[in-house]
Amino acid sequence: MDVSYINPFVSATIECFKKMIFVDVTPKNPTLKNQPFPTYDISGVIGLSGEAQGSISLSFPQDVAIRVISSMLSCKIDENAPEFVDGIGEIANIVAGNAKRGLSKFNLSISLPNVILGRNHVIGSQTGVPTIIVPFTSSMGFFSMEVALKTK
Repeated sequence: MDVSYINPFVSATIECFKKMIFVDVTPKNPTLKNQPFPTYDISGVIGLSGEAQGSISLSFPQDVAIRVISSMLSCKIDENAPEFVDGIGEIANIVAGNAKRGLSKFNLSISLPNVILGRNHVIGSQTGVPTIIVPFTSSMGFFSMEVALKTK
């Protein structure tokens, strides 16, 4: 995977959080995922297809996810609110949709978001598709983005 393909996802994440969650996020050094770690409590996952295939996921510790969605909705919510899961899926959808514009040469289609709940779950990827992890920090806490993208 060409690492330059990660930049549209990083930019889309920064933009989404600034405009929708009203917080600045800072990407840290990307790394190649060699093990099924890190683990999180909630993840929004979007499949990518077209002239490149793969997925993007945004993964959060539960307390960070609650703060993020509460800020996005401008009201305090908890993990049992139906808007909680919908909000995580919507953030993943916005990031994938905005990144898609920067990868137009691949004619990408994005799937509906899937949201995975469960303490210490692991996001796996298709065999042979490298995954890049980009950790982010913010005043709300840390989270990560994982991008697995295989070009033809």
